[in-house]
Amino acid sequence: MLRFAHQPHPPSYYAATANAWEAQPPLLGEASCDVCVVGGGLAGLSAALNLREMGFSVIVLEGSQVGFGASGRSGGQVIAGFASDIASIRAQVGDEAARALWDMSVEAVDIIDERVRRHDIRCDWRRGYVSVAVKPRHMRELEDWQREAEQRYGYAGQQLWDRDTLRGKLASERYQGGLYDPRSGHLHSLNYTLGLARAALDAGVAIHEQSPALRIEHGAMPTVHAERGAVRCRQLVLACNSYIGALEPALERRIMPAGTYVIATEPLGEARAAALIADAMAVCDTNFVLDYYRLSADHRLLFGGKVSYSGHEPRDLAGAMRRDMLRVFPQLADVGVDYAWGGFCDITVNRAPDFGRLSGNVYYLQGFSGHGVNITGLAGKVVAEAIAGTASRLDLFSKIRHRDFPGGKLLRTPALVLGMAYYRMRDYL
Repeated sequence: MLRFAHQPHPPSYYAATANAWEAQPPLLGEASCDVCVVGGGLAGLSAALNLREMGFSVIVLEGSQVGFGASGRSGGQVIAGFASDIASIRAQVGDEAARALWDMSVEAVDIIDERVRRHDIRCDWRRGYVSVAVKPRHMRELEDWQREAEQRYGYAGQQLWDRDTLRGKLASERYQGGLYDPRSGHLHSLNYTLGLARAALDAGVAIHEQSPALRIEHGAMPTVHAERGAVRCRQLVLACNSYIGALEPALERRIMPAGTYVIATEPLGEARAAALIADAMAVCDTNFVLDYYRLSADHRLLFGGKVSYSGHEPRDLAGAMRRDMLRVFPQLADVGVDYAWGGFCDITVNRAPDFGRLSGNVYYLQGFSGHGVNITGLAGKVVAEAIAGTASRLDLFSKIRHRDFPGGKLLRTPALVLGMAYYRMRDYL
């Protein structure tokens, strides 16, 4: 049996603790299928699995290896809602559509739970998440959101914790309080991605790694050309996110890559980890440029943040991230950092997800804006429904207006960096 070289994932805690994965062969020659999916991350794999379960023949083309991008490097937080404030979305789409979209974001969390259980995906999935307030005004905003979530969206069960209550569960003096959500949670992002890929393979999806899509011929039967072959299909799903590049310039103009970074400490030991964060819940603060962190299954602290919009990794990444960590947990001054890594997620101008069609048989999924771990599962489900003939849920997302990043190819990155500097300044006020 011919075997193919497996290129390692970019160095990270996730890569060092990844479950076994056998490299899939690159595309060689001509192939055909009902649906071709470009992108072997969570969005593409979710679409592929849903489509195969509906009876379609599916081929996935992945330019590198499954989980190479944000899907295998993220902070692993699974949070109901979208990166964009639901109130901003409601202002565009109206109350009824906003409620439906919110419900789908909650469904996205449950999709993960169902997939993990049904396919026995070993990814350290657990529920429990708290949003913590850095400033008093942030605490008031959390109070308002708890009330609105229950009254307007029917999302009950969140618990508002004052400073003392939070201090009993999170060993940091930095916060005013928090809002605990028992339904959201966290997982090992690369192992979840690999598990989803294994489920897709078991269902009969063909996955071709090391097969970057180079160009697309549109038409009644779209054709995707790769380096050493081509796929002809009836329907095409583009799930490339930050890696869309020149494959579809109209999509590239509507997203920007945002670098986000994570460190993993050395193991803390079970007792010290439990004293740091009770019940191993995920934590995220309320700043615009936020800190997010959680405990790993082997009792490390995984601490993320330090978003970059310039495309350049911060100097001395491990040291810079460690300084941020010590601002939250000064008691970890004696703890070393074993891993430091980063990657790019795709953001939209309004931070809302951008799903839709380029034509009658070409679909796209992008713009997860930092909420991709769970929203990708929903994206894959709604695009599969649309291809199967029920497009009502996908069409709800098309009601959200999106626009190109200003400045064109040369100026949009500097413009975004300047804009983000304003919001960073607000975090300090």
